[in-house]
Amino acid sequence: MIHPVSRLAWSSLAYGCIGLGTAGLVVPLLPTTPFLLVAAWAAPKGSPRLARWLHEHPRLGPTLHAWREQRAVPRRAKRLALVLLLISWLVLWLGGAVPLVLALTATLFICVATFLLTRPDVAASGSPTAASGKVIE
Repeated sequence: MIHPVSRLAWSSLAYGCIGLGTAGLVVPLLPTTPFLLVAAWAAPKGSPRLARWLHEHPRLGPTLHAWREQRAVPRRAKRLALVLLLISWLVLWLGGAVPLVLALTATLFICVATFLLTRPDVAASGSPTAASGKVIE
């Protein structure tokens, strides 16, 4: 049995990430998917009811199922993430950030982009596909 304080901490993390992910739907440059994935990871540790709600949600559930079962990311989410990474770096560059900051963020963003691009896509039917577009069996 998980200690009540631990359950509260996990639940708080899950609800906080859901809140940040929700804000990301309307706030530019704030991602939704990473917060959703953290919430899905933390929720079962703090609130099985919240975890069930997330996985059964008509809009959030399919993305979570694709990630859990195949580590697949929707193509739209990949595109949006890549565009936001580029815009974020350009804002730093145009804002006159120090070259070391530009180099470090570029390295981090390239690693994140590489990770995303190597995840399979989720086809419209919900079945994961490889980056080449072939269905994974």
